[in-house]
Amino acid sequence: MIRVVVFLLAVAVAAGGFAWLADRPGAVSITWLGYRIDTSVMVAAGALAFGVIALVLAWSLLRALWRSPQQVSLFFRHRRAMKGYLAITRGLVAIGAGDLRLARRAADDAARLSPGDPLALLLSAQAAQMAGDRAAAEHAFRAMASRADTKLLGLRGLYIEAQRRADATAARLAAEEAATVAPELAWAGQAVLDYRCAAGDWAGALEALESMKSTLAKADYRRKRAVLLTARALAENDRDAARQMVLKAIKLAPDLTPAAAMAGRRLAEAGEQRKARRILQAAWVANPHPDIAGTYANLRFGDAARDRLARTQKLAALMPGHIEGALAVARAALEAHEFAAARTALAPFIAAPTRRVATLMAEIEEAESGDTGRVREWLARAMRASGDPAWTADGVVSDHWLPVTPNGKLDGFQWRVPLAEIAVSRPVIEVAPPATADNEIKLVAPENAPTIEPVEEKPEPPTAPAAEPVKPTSRSVDTSAKVRPAAPVIPLVHAPDDPGPDAHSDAEPVPEQTSAPRGAWQRFVELFR
Repeated sequence: MIRVVVFLLAVAVAAGGFAWLADRPGAVSITWLGYRIDTSVMVAAGALAFGVIALVLAWSLLRALWRSPQQVSLFFRHRRAMKGYLAITRGLVAIGAGDLRLARRAADDAARLSPGDPLALLLSAQAAQMAGDRAAAEHAFRAMASRADTKLLGLRGLYIEAQRRADATAARLAAEEAATVAPELAWAGQAVLDYRCAAGDWAGALEALESMKSTLAKADYRRKRAVLLTARALAENDRDAARQMVLKAIKLAPDLTPAAAMAGRRLAEAGEQRKARRILQAAWVANPHPDIAGTYANLRFGDAARDRLARTQKLAALMPGHIEGALAVARAALEAHEFAAARTALAPFIAAPTRRVATLMAEIEEAESGDTGRVREWLARAMRASGDPAWTADGVVSDHWLPVTPNGKLDGFQWRVPLAEIAVSRPVIEVAPPATADNEIKLVAPENAPTIEPVEEKPEPPTAPAAEPVKPTSRSVDTSAKVRPAAPVIPLVHAPDDPGPDAHSDAEPVPEQTSAPRGAWQRFVELFR
């Protein structure tokens, strides 16, 4: 609206000016080189305006003629760039679709039409990777790494290619250069951190972690820093420096078991038992572990076995009913020769014992009574018992905690039952002398075990041979379910597309269909069929 008003005002002022000049026609006289020109003001103004317009047109024409070669060159360059852009588009679409032939052809066109374009370099590298040409892909990535605008992309490609050919040195150099150029780059920071952890360079790993702090969640950063501080403290020879490092780790991750156990030992050596107890109790409540219990029991050097038992019982009371507390109390009671207390601690776990429970019961039997039979029985049950938790990572079980897994993952070891040891606790079979003539078997199962229903007897097929009776043995078990021949668990069936063996292999083969016999000879042969 404002523009319309301004335009109307401008038109009114121009019209007023023309009207004012028309009402006041003056005379203009020009004398130049002996010539005299007399005219009115309006004619002179019109001639002046026409001359200015002619000069402007002439200047524009001359400038266009002067710049015409540049404009023509610019037109062709723009046309070439558009062709290159279309070639890049076709190539990227072909790579996404898996069309290698079209991708290679588009990459060649893009390299010819737009040799310096970053997308053309990327297309060439992607097409070479798709074709399996590692040398061409690395060449394209090196070209990108030499440019400022595509440096990070080229370093990323070089890092991936180095990993594919298992060149750890080249991959580390590419990652470190990328982390130096862009510290906030997540993949580069993580790669540098992994390489330094694998080399045991804990100080360098802490520096790498600090550089990538902005890319990590707060909890993840605190956990990783605590693990690195603990690893550095374990490798430190100076006990005072190790104690300071592990105390920093405890502040960041109070539930980190190795850090808590080490802090308890170092504080106990320094005479700070109260602080050590507080740290160990917090770690025990978060994650009961044998290392925590062992460190807590030996906080004061020179204590009697009964004092260690009392201290362990106090720690186990923080997590009542936990198997780690029961094992710790039983071990301390065994050392103190309090066998009744040891049996009481393990009583809730005897029905379905783990390997450590059964082994500890065998030690108790040997120390208390020396009954070789009972010791062997518990050791046999330990062989069949389910496994116990251990430090496990990448399918590897370690006797102690390690900060890095065999695959190079930081904080990968977890306290859990190894996959190979996971098993369902079986009911206990008590062995007793034969009670009946039928060899009956009785399963004494724990209270929480599932009920085993007896299997109904089914009549056997008339063609099957009768099963032989089970001979009584010298040691049988009392049961409510009789021993029967085992039925097949998985029936043998044929796949729909597999004819399998013939169902009636003994049957007489079916004669082939032939045409009706003709003549005497055919009738004679037919008699013998």
